[in-house]
Amino acid sequence: MENGIDPGNLSVLVNCQGEGTLTVSLTPTGMSFPLECTAEKVLSTYNQLSLTTRREQAFIDVEAPFGVKWSLTLGQ
Repeated sequence: MENGIDPGNLSVLVNCQGEGTLTVSLTPTGMSFPLECTAEKVLSTYNQLSLTTRREQAFIDVEAPFGVKWSLTLGQ
């Protein structure tokens, strides 16, 4: 996120399909969460983080096993 993150709510929606665990991490907030994915159907998770201070730089990291398809949506 080139322009950083402002104070307020940050929403993260993740979808995945395929066998394995997908992990999403947001630096520098320390937020991290897993999503168990399955080949049979698309699974989703929604998380919301309330930020009290501006972060000048922020990075999203998604780790997933080979063959797991995923999408991620951020909103603020």
